[in-house]
Amino acid sequence: MGACPSCGRANLEDASFCSSCGVALEVPSPATHELRKTVTIVFCDVTGSTALGEGLDPESLRKLLTRYYETARRAFERHGGTVEKFIGDAVVAVFGIPRVHEDDPLRAVRAVAELRESLAVLDKELERDRGVTLLTRIGVHTGEVMAGDGASGHAMMSGDAGNVAARLEQVAAPGDALISETTYRLVRDAVIAEPLERPLSLKGRTQPVRAFRLEAVHPSAPGHARRMESPLVGRARELTRIRQALEHATFERACHLFTVLGPAGIGKSRLVDEFLRDLGDGVTVLRGRCLPYGEMVAFWPLAEVVAEATGTTPGEIPTAGSGAIAELLGHEPDAAAIAVAVARLIGSGTDAALSVEENRWAARRLFEILAHSRPLVLAFDDLHWAESSFLDLLDHVSDLARDAPILLLCVARPELLDVRPAWGGGKFNAISLLLESLSDDEAHELLVNLLGGSEPPSDLAARILQAAEGNPLFVEESIGMLMDEGHLRVDQGSLVLVDALPEAEIPPTIQALLASRLDLLEPDERDVLGCAAVVGKVFYPAALRELAQAADGDLPRLLDGLVRKQLIVPTSSDLPREEAYRFRHILVRDAAYTGLAKELRGSLHERFATWL
Repeated sequence: MGACPSCGRANLEDASFCSSCGVALEVPSPATHELRKTVTIVFCDVTGSTALGEGLDPESLRKLLTRYYETARRAFERHGGTVEKFIGDAVVAVFGIPRVHEDDPLRAVRAVAELRESLAVLDKELERDRGVTLLTRIGVHTGEVMAGDGASGHAMMSGDAGNVAARLEQVAAPGDALISETTYRLVRDAVIAEPLERPLSLKGRTQPVRAFRLEAVHPSAPGHARRMESPLVGRARELTRIRQALEHATFERACHLFTVLGPAGIGKSRLVDEFLRDLGDGVTVLRGRCLPYGEMVAFWPLAEVVAEATGTTPGEIPTAGSGAIAELLGHEPDAAAIAVAVARLIGSGTDAALSVEENRWAARRLFEILAHSRPLVLAFDDLHWAESSFLDLLDHVSDLARDAPILLLCVARPELLDVRPAWGGGKFNAISLLLESLSDDEAHELLVNLLGGSEPPSDLAARILQAAEGNPLFVEESIGMLMDEGHLRVDQGSLVLVDALPEAEIPPTIQALLASRLDLLEPDERDVLGCAAVVGKVFYPAALRELAQAADGDLPRLLDGLVRKQLIVPTSSDLPREEAYRFRHILVRDAAYTGLAKELRGSLHERFATWL
């Protein structure tokens, strides 16, 4: 019961006005959660702004800086960043607040590249009209901060990561952008960057910081490319099932939908690559991928498929693609109408140019014609990022394509089922395959393959395999991190342990994957998972009732949701008369635990000890 500040009358906690005197009551704000997050911070500052101010009227300077601010804001926000603040003529942007994405460092450097291009255009205009130009210095760093829960709207952050980004900006030469080594490791396969001759001694830092001068960013490359040269391990049965699906589609001259599901790093794309590599010239293979963000991305996978089929690029299709598509279709009836509709669909990024039925008909007819003379495999990656309109299109094609051997081979994480629980359900021509973890022997074989055939020391193998729990990406990234940090190297085909192994830690690429996945959870789900992480890899609903803020009646629903999302599984209990669950992967538990504020961890540990 809450007391009225005017008359002292006790009122219900959720009352807005006093039941006695009618005075408005202060509604307590909901508790906010402080979270530990790994974010990427960008500091961008205009050099020589004092001299610039001396040569311009204050009003003119104000207009110039406003255009600079807006240019920076557009570049950062277009790539999913949040402009944290404007400080004088400096802009501070953060990637990872309010929501963490697995590619936040890559988004940050892409935004920096776009900002520099936009400022170059602005500079030409300013030099022509006012005889001045803007030179910027930029610093980028990835690190851990404390931040308010994004769901509550509190984005204030604190931590050393911002200080490092600011210091990098301050030591950068005019026109340069410096990225820290931490950021570089997460984007190295997508950037051209020159290492500085020596580590930087930054103000306030006891240890030197290695940095790289950012030269260019590849627009479509992944920040951290997967190694695909290692032989495929432990997927013979799954490979056979995909091949059988293509055989059925070919024999029946029908469209089959085959979806490969699994968490990040389990080997979905690697499995599909192996299947496609073995196909001969008698099969047409076209590939597309769904993008996590951007403008006009709804039908980007279709754009990539059409570009590959026509020998163009996705960007050329809206202008030149109609003719190229029509040429691809030859003398087929309605070729012109199909080409125009598909080109418009790709160019507009929406299905509003024509009716939904016309657009779906055009895409389906395009695929049917491409599959007329030989089987067609359409491989779509990252379907969990697909927009609803594209999923509807695939549903339409799989249901209505006729007299055409088509295999729709889709790759997705389990999150796809959060937005489409019935994906592929109720179809006679649809198969969903959930990839499971590798066995211990298979994971060991993969480890040896990644080391070039070298047998690792038993303690090293045990540590990596125990942490990876059969996830191929985790094995790969653990080895990569140890090599990057100089603890391991392969010399003349033999593995050399350079020094003592450091304490086990989550590779930054894996940390980013897991953190972004946990950030997608409902706040109550995240609370339950954090409390479970305090209990351990195996945990008990009875303990969570003592630790979690969720009501007892809501706990079963939350646990069921976490099971469906492949984060936890029921398991046998070592406590009498107590149910138990376990984390599907120890690194999921570690990521959930790492995200808790240390003060909250301590409180939860005390409460768990009391329960015990």
